[in-house]
Order: sequence, then structure tokens, then C-alpha cells
Amino acid sequence: MKGKTVSSKQQEVQRIAEMIAKAIAQHRLRPGARLVEAQIVDTLQANRNHVQAALQRLAMQRIVDIEPNRGATVAQPSAREAREIFAARRAVERAIVEAISPAHIDQHRARIEQHMRNEREATASTDRQAIVRELSEFHLMLGEVSGNQVLADILGNLMVRSSLIVALYQRGDSPPCASDEHQAVIEALRLGDTETAVREMIEHLDELEGQLALEESAAPEVNLRQALAGL
Repeated sequence: MKGKTVSSKQQEVQRIAEMIAKAIAQHRLRPGARLVEAQIVDTLQANRNHVQAALQRLAMQRIVDIEPNRGATVAQPSAREAREIFAARRAVERAIVEAISPAHIDQHRARIEQHMRNEREATASTDRQAIVRELSEFHLMLGEVSGNQVLADILGNLMVRSSLIVALYQRGDSPPCASDEHQAVIEALRLGDTETAVREMIEHLDELEGQLALEESAAPEVNLRQALAGL
């Protein structure tokens, strides 16, 4: 009975953590946003202890910051951390791509084709949250298709942290990914051309990092006169 109770608690904490991480990944929660426990409890119909445990878990993953007397906020990665995360993504996503064979692509063909259709529809729209969701999902999908759960889990964390980086450092309003580049990776994997697939993925990640203004600070000083004028 005790084992079941522990398992149930762990599942609930995982559910809450995943919901918060998903909201961050889709830019529904921005860097620096306060995560008020009472609001999370009410919105997710959750136990306060479970919410606290979920926030602690996300803090260990560097997705959330928790400070005494201030509570929890969505993390605000530094420019240095941003570069390190992209370096980690290159290593992890190279390993994921190298693990995917034409048989994997064939086995998951229906899912991959449906996802690519979803990507094209999203990028043709003006719904930025849908665009971010679908383009990010491509990378997560490859992690699952590879069959290596450890790599997939590591990438999941890196993708959420990448979303924070994009929200802080993205130049302009251009999408942080391109569907055509994703299609090139899939085509190379389908043909068994791992070398080309890896090259396409690394170039893709280089392009994503190149869209970031990493010379800027994560929290620029605000001009209060301009911010409050006319209110």
C-alpha cells in the first residue's frame, strides 16, 4: 500500500512538473515570470506539497529559480549558459541522429509524416505558440524515434531551456526553426545517409544559435519613464 502511495505521489509531481515545463517550452510562461504556488494549485487542481516538489524538481533541472522570500520564477539563462546549452544540444542531437536507421524512420513513418504536415501548417500561420510548439516537437520526436530513452530525456530538458534562451535572446520575430531544414534531416535518415543527416542537424543548430543576440544581457535595464508614460 505504501509503495502505491509513493508511486502515485511521484506521478502527480511528474504531471505538475511536465505541465509547467510545457507552458515554458511553448512560451506561455516567460523568463522571470513568478510561479505563484496558490495559482498553480488552483489551476492544476493539485496538492500544495506536490506543487512544491514539482518546482524543486524543475529547479534541479535549471528550468526554475527558487529564492528565499521571493519564491519560484521561470529561469533566465545567461548568455554563457545559452552557448553551453547549444554545445550540449549539438552533442546530444548528433548522438540521436546517429542512432536512427532507415528502419526507425519506416517504423515511425506515419507519425513523422503527420508531424511534418503539422509543422507546415503551423509555419504557414501567424500563431507563434503553435509554431514554437511544432518546431520544438520535431527534435523531441527524433529523440523518441531513436529508441534511446536516456538521450531523449536529456534532450527534453535541453529543449525547455532552449525555449527560455529563445525568449530572451531571439533577434526579431522570425521562427526559431525552419521546417525545410527538418525535412532535409528526415530525407537523409530515410536514405540511410547518416553523415548528411548529422551535418544537416549541426548546421541547423548553428543557424538557431546564430539567430540569438548573445552579446546582450538577459535582463536589460528598463526606462521607467518610457514604460509608464501614458498609462
